[in-house]
Amino acid sequence: MKRESIINFAVIILFFVSVQACRGQNELDFTPVSKESTEELSEDQNSSEDSFHNWALTPPMGWNSWDCFGPSVVETEVKANADYMAANLKESGWEYIVVDIRWYVDNQTTGHYNAYNNSTFILDEYGRYMPSPTRFPSAANGAGFKPLADYVHSMGLKFGIHIMRGVPKEAVYNKLPIKGTTKTAADIYSTAYECTWLQDNYTVVANREGAQEYYNSIFDLYASWGVDFVKVDDLSRPYHTDEIEMIRKAIDQTGRPIVLSMSPGATPVEEHEHATSHANMWRTIDDFWDNWAQLNYSFEKCAEWAPYIQPGAWPDADMLPLGKFIRGERATNRYTKFTKDEQYTLMTLWTMFKSPLMFGGNLPDNDAFTNSLLTNDEVLNVHAHSTNNKQWFNENGVIGWTANDPESSDKYVALFNSGGDGFVNTNSLLYRSGTVSRLTDGYGEHIDIKLPEGSKELYLIVNDGGDDFACDHADWINPTVYLSNGDSIKLTDLTWKNAFAGWGNVSVNKSVSGGSLNIKGTVYENGIGTHSKSIIHYEIPENSVRFKAFAGLDIGGTSQQGGATVEFMVSVTDPTSMDEDAVAIPVNLKELGFSGDCAIRDLWEKKDLGTFSGVEFAPTINYHGAGLYRISPSAQ
Repeated sequence: MKRESIINFAVIILFFVSVQACRGQNELDFTPVSKESTEELSEDQNSSEDSFHNWALTPPMGWNSWDCFGPSVVETEVKANADYMAANLKESGWEYIVVDIRWYVDNQTTGHYNAYNNSTFILDEYGRYMPSPTRFPSAANGAGFKPLADYVHSMGLKFGIHIMRGVPKEAVYNKLPIKGTTKTAADIYSTAYECTWLQDNYTVVANREGAQEYYNSIFDLYASWGVDFVKVDDLSRPYHTDEIEMIRKAIDQTGRPIVLSMSPGATPVEEHEHATSHANMWRTIDDFWDNWAQLNYSFEKCAEWAPYIQPGAWPDADMLPLGKFIRGERATNRYTKFTKDEQYTLMTLWTMFKSPLMFGGNLPDNDAFTNSLLTNDEVLNVHAHSTNNKQWFNENGVIGWTANDPESSDKYVALFNSGGDGFVNTNSLLYRSGTVSRLTDGYGEHIDIKLPEGSKELYLIVNDGGDDFACDHADWINPTVYLSNGDSIKLTDLTWKNAFAGWGNVSVNKSVSGGSLNIKGTVYENGIGTHSKSIIHYEIPENSVRFKAFAGLDIGGTSQQGGATVEFMVSVTDPTSMDEDAVAIPVNLKELGFSGDCAIRDLWEKKDLGTFSGVEFAPTINYHGAGLYRISPSAQ
């Protein structure tokens, strides 16, 4: 029998209902509202759009508990980070304190999620999650997060929380009423589109009576607490149009400015107009950690999303995994693995991309260098106020970004020496999956790419996704090369030229651990099993024109705790050649629009470098490093 929910010390005890009965009642008649029927905004929505964009005219900056504490942060830790921000970072524009995931689970104590059946949920009588009074003592007796929000506000900061899309299963099973209606949670839910990586909630069906009222009720609650920022997870990948629109309406009807952050990524870029019309920020990638491969991949995603940057609506490159982590999901009692050069690259790219800045480490443990990254007023001015931000060039691992100063004819230039992803040279890759993890729908990605004419070689690459390749069992399912004459060749029928894996041996038609090829319960007969870090090199016919495969995480890794986070890549050129030297990167001032001499200032060093013209300016950038410069035309 389903265990009882804790209903926020309510005086009523509700009888259990059969889980199967609830599921059967709603699953059969689920008819989602079509995207076409929801795309036209009402006049009220149009009038509110400018209003909610005004709540975040510059990219939000703050601290989020996820990287450091995972789902187990407690009140004293939140207050300690708020205290530190108020004393050391507020003057530089840092203002949000955000409590991340599962603050409503009373017995959550580690950086990994308690299993659903081993989680003690706290809800009120209307099926709304309430903060754990064990972890947040000030929330006792129905006070919710108001006392903690008041504490944060008293220091001139803003308070935010994380929630999951949907309605709590506990509210559904117990048929808890929806405030202000005659409906219950069991009337508005469906098991369709259930989150694949956290099973706390069910989907809310937009065309059900009580659905909008449920979302209204939870945001009314958050507004009464004084919440200024809400991060909604499992919302933008896959892209849940109906629930996004219900959430937008729910926020607007509260009358309180609440910044909406949509997660996780990658948000489909084709949804940029809808995202801009409904949210203040949305993720461009999956969870980002202190791993160079992910940072290297971010250049591609930032360049893709840069055209859609606008005030009040910010593509979000995810959090800053800097400083010290206490008990995070992937980092316990250690400092960031990024080198100082890599930290400059991270901050410079996020600055030029104008991504929201959410610091992930424990602020009281910051050292002087970390704080220097967060308090450089000249760099933060670029982040807040620059315009026309875009990638300028990306050639052979050397990358340039430009932006304008809106109050002068000055320009900003950022230069990067990416040097590959730390494992392979990424300059000529045909395909990159980005991070594939348990958060990825189906635990894998379908690959269908055109091969350059005359390709003779094919490299299948699996890199670590940021957790030191623990449990990174990976499968290439049905890997097939298609020829110009219409024939096809399964790679499993060829003998590779060479192959290696970071653990075990690359295997044909079985997993790297020797079992069946199994991705999220589906068994495949044909494929290649391997483990990051891995390269499999084939010679292929010259008339090869296409490559297809399904690349995913094998159950040999996903059945274990931790790890199982990789990136899949495909190349037709040798990806192992990398240059780790510092490089001089010439800046063509004429190409930037400067006809005469220019004064150049190094913004990270806060140092004037002198006067230059033409292509005289060619700063040396360290391997995995970055430079950020302000270029001003000299007085005539």
